[in-house]
Amino acid sequence: MKMSTYDWLMLLALSGLWGCSYFLVEIALQGLSVMTLVAMRVLLAALALWVFALVTGATLPRGIHIWSSFLLMGLLNNIIPFTLIVWGQTTISSSLAAILTATTPLFAVLVAAAWLRDEPVSKGKVIGLILGFAGVIVMIGPEVINELGDHALAQIAVVLASLSYALAGAYGRRFSALGIKPVVSAAGQVSMSALLLVSFVVFTEDLGVFLEIEGKVWSAIAVLAIFSTSVAYVLYFRILASAGVTNLMLVTFLMPVTAIFLGIAVLDEQLGATESVGMLLISFALVAIDGRIFSFFADKKNGSQHAA
Repeated sequence: MKMSTYDWLMLLALSGLWGCSYFLVEIALQGLSVMTLVAMRVLLAALALWVFALVTGATLPRGIHIWSSFLLMGLLNNIIPFTLIVWGQTTISSSLAAILTATTPLFAVLVAAAWLRDEPVSKGKVIGLILGFAGVIVMIGPEVINELGDHALAQIAVVLASLSYALAGAYGRRFSALGIKPVVSAAGQVSMSALLLVSFVVFTEDLGVFLEIEGKVWSAIAVLAIFSTSVAYVLYFRILASAGVTNLMLVTFLMPVTAIFLGIAVLDEQLGATESVGMLLISFALVAIDGRIFSFFADKKNGSQHAA
């Protein structure tokens, strides 16, 4: 599936919203447990999404099959990956977590090829995925690879989260086919996630911790829920419907780029040579996966053959 200019702009916006989440999670973990943080993130996101859905006149979907689909989507796209990534970040760096999460497009290509007829594996995708993954490693810093020998379970957890994201992307295509609006799909999946997670936290966690939460932790949770979850998932379902799962998962290549630009803009950091090379590789990767350059040369070659 080809991406339009609007799709690319939405993908860039999504990478910005999700690129901030690693930093926000690290702040929020200073005052909350893993499960409490994940539960609060999806609960606040669900409330925000339903308010927006009602204001915009969206209708509540009916039928147990729809809500059971939202439940499975919530498990694959929220509960499993959020929990695994947040738990992984308790023992590995956010940089390594970002690299491991960048395996998501690799899984997405395999899942889409096996599950979706309109997203086959192509030469451009294979080249692009290799270049993109290499770009992420170069940009974040090859020295991070030295951490791969430590905390194996945490690293496996983040990789499994990436696989879960890929499965969710392929499964989520059904909602647009059913005519469900992106905001409703987003609200439905996080609502079912919140129902399960909040119930778990109420019965297993010490709720007295909420009285001790600092202001910076509350701020991190609020931004994480409203922007990096609510707004992000509306964009997620829009891109999924128009561009497909493989293109959507390219966001994990762009997230480190976003993080670097945020560092330059907010923290006055400098752009180094490795970051520049990494971004160049990712740019080539996106061009290759987009496929237009291959189509251009193929059409030109065919035109020359016909002319001859």
